This record gives sequence, C-alpha cells and structure tokens, in this order.
Amino acid sequence: MKRILIKNAKIVNEGTIFSGDILIEGELIKQIDTSISAKWADVTIIDAEGKYVLPGAIDDQVHFREPGLTHKADIGTESKAALAGGITSFIEMPNTNPQTTTVEKLEEKFEMASKTSSANYSFMFGGTNDNLDEILKVDESSVAGLKLFLGSSTGNMLVDDPKVLEKIFKSTNLVISVHCEDEATIRKNLQEHIDTYGEDIPIEKHPIIRSEEACYLSSSTAIALAKKTGARLHVFHLSTGKETSLFTNKIPLKDKKITAEVCIHHLWFSDEDYKKKGTHIKWNPAVKTATDREQLWEALLDDRIDVIATDHAPHTIKEKNNVYTKAPSGGPLVQHALPAMLEKYHEGKISIEKIVEKMCHNPAILFQVERRGYIKEGYYADLVLVDLNNPWTVKKENILYKCGWSPFEGATFKSRITHTILNGSLVYHNFKFAAVKAAKRLTFNR
Repeated sequence: MKRILIKNAKIVNEGTIFSGDILIEGELIKQIDTSISAKWADVTIIDAEGKYVLPGAIDDQVHFREPGLTHKADIGTESKAALAGGITSFIEMPNTNPQTTTVEKLEEKFEMASKTSSANYSFMFGGTNDNLDEILKVDESSVAGLKLFLGSSTGNMLVDDPKVLEKIFKSTNLVISVHCEDEATIRKNLQEHIDTYGEDIPIEKHPIIRSEEACYLSSSTAIALAKKTGARLHVFHLSTGKETSLFTNKIPLKDKKITAEVCIHHLWFSDEDYKKKGTHIKWNPAVKTATDREQLWEALLDDRIDVIATDHAPHTIKEKNNVYTKAPSGGPLVQHALPAMLEKYHEGKISIEKIVEKMCHNPAILFQVERRGYIKEGYYADLVLVDLNNPWTVKKENILYKCGWSPFEGATFKSRITHTILNGSLVYHNFKFAAVKAAKRLTFNR
C-alpha cells in the first residue's frame, strides 16, 4: 500500500492549529498524532517543518467552460490551476454550451470530467423556465445541487417566471444556489447608460448599472420565497453590504436553511480599482464600494456569510478588452484565491483557522460532501502544504489558466502553496505536477 508521512506540520483543523504528523495510507488519512515513526520501508516522508497543513479547499462555484466554450478554458486546464491554488475539489456551473439542464447532459459532463479532471469534481444541475420535469429526474445523492440564475449572466439561463420559480422551490430537496440580480432593474439602468454613452460605457458605471438595488431586490425576493416554501437556499456571491442583513449567525451552519457566499474578488477589489483594472475586474454581480467590501468582511467574520468561493469564470483577454457592452463579465481565480486570502491573514484581517472554516469545512457541511473538507482520520487525504513566508509574484509565466491572464497579475503574495495531496497522491509540488491521475467524483451524505 502507498504511504505518505507528513512530519513536523502545523495542522489547521476545526478552529485549532497544532503541531503533529499525518500518516496517509492509500487514499485516506490513517493517523494524526504528535509524532508518528516511519516504520515502513516504502513510506514517502514529507518534512513540513515551518509549514502549515490545511484541508484541500472546496470551491462551490466555478465555470470551467466545457463543453462548448473551450477556447476560454476547459476542465483539464482549470482543474490543474485549482490544484496549484490549493483547491482540491470543485463544483462546476451549468451555463456551458449545451447547458447542463437535462440528466443526459449532466451525465455527459461527469464522463468528461472523469477523463480529464485533475481535481475532485461535481456539478450543479441548471434550472430554467421549462425544465422542471428534468429537475425531478435528478438523483439528489449524486449531484452537488441546483443552480438558478435570477439575473442573466454568461450563457443566459434566466429563470424569470415567478410561478415556475415557486414550483422549483417546492419540488426539490437539493440545495438551490442562486445568482441574485433583478433583471428589470439592470435592463432599465443599462438602457439609460447606453442612451447617454452609447456602447462604450465607462467601466466605473458597472456597479451603478448592476446596482445595490438590483442585488438586494433579487436576494430578498429569493429569501422570502425560500421561507414560504421551506426550500434550502444558498445565495451565491454577495456583493453589497445591504444584503448581509438578510442572513443570520444565530444558528449553526448545519441547521441553516438559508446560507450565503462571498467571492474573493468582492473581498479584494472595490470600485476604486476600475480605473486601473478596467473590464478585467468586470464581474456579475459587480465589484462595488469600499464600504460594501468592509461590510462583506464583517458579515464573513461574524458568520452571517458561510462560504468563500471564487466564481472562477475565464474569458480570453481579447474578449475582456472589448467595449463595456461587449466585454463579458467574469475572470479566472482558482489558482490565486487561497494565496489572496492568506495575504489577508498577513494583513491581520482574518485568521488561518477562519479561512479553513470558510473555504474547506463549510462547503463540505453545506453540500454534505462525504469525507472531505477536514483533516480527520478516515477522511480522504486532500491536503495542502503552505509556506507562509515564501513570496512570489503573479506573472504571465506562472499563470496556469488557459486564458493566460489574471486580475492579480503583478501582485506579490507572501504565501506559497508548496504541496497539494489529492486522495493520498502527491499531485503538485512547487509549480510542478506529478503524472498521476488521482481525481474522484465527489459523493454526498444524503
């Protein structure tokens, strides 16, 4: 049996940091102790002196663009970038081409991922105005959840029929993850700006077009419907301080029926960055004010917001460099999300334990992911070794995304991911990947 012994690590798990060793046998964590002796001839020893060991992150919202949009990204390229960023499991979105809105297309996607993914994988099933019959066919134990776009985004899958929406909310036990922006508000704002500026609207107007009002109106409506129907609702990528008032920290995550997520870009950037970054930080929902960003941080730290994700959504640089109305929203993030959050640890903004809670433990709880997201005996050995004092700069040569660019280009991060272990196999070490296939389909405790 294959064995790896990690020695002298600072292990981060369930709100504590402790010094110890981790023994991996096969795909699983066999033993965690203060000291484990290497009594096997065939054991691989990793000396983690001075390094932290975290559970592999679970990213609950990525767009890897396959099938149909593979000039931007594909499952193979982006899952490797994820591993280099300490993300060992991902949940991918349904707005591909064709869309993942039938059971047949969902199974085709699982088949693709089984051949090319370097990280553990699952998918969201997509809801539309007319596919309730397909939603009811989905095996709830084999898929991460259901995704609804209540505001249009890339690969428009807008669900805007209130009767359909209520039926969907009443009909599934799956976690319903929603993109919340009010379409009527956005269309009105966009037309007013086109009337003023034509197609070349200044990018600084993006958070005014896709406004606080649009976000709050949609989020509050979805939450009211969830309360009415008893649905299990997860609101993706909060971008406004106002929305944080809609969520509670009064009960444990496992008991919450309504949960929230924030993405890296909404914690990092503000509308002041549009001048320098332009459409490269054009996302839906929009990056908003520094005050919004601060309020998102407050809600994250006091547990009204449950999860940190990326909404990794690559486009080519040529596409992003278009005029406002033609430049698509979204950007690549999986390789740089954990280093960016660790930078905030260095700034004193958040503890490492809290980062692990929001990026590893909580996605596992929220989606009932089986035996992942923690460093525990009997769990899959998805582990990330981090050197907190090993600076590196994001530049073209070390960007792994197929699109070849990053909104973090030029940024220097103090922390480096040195090793990524996936299902007991060392798959990544200091910017190099091992020629080993270790990825598995995520399973769920349902």
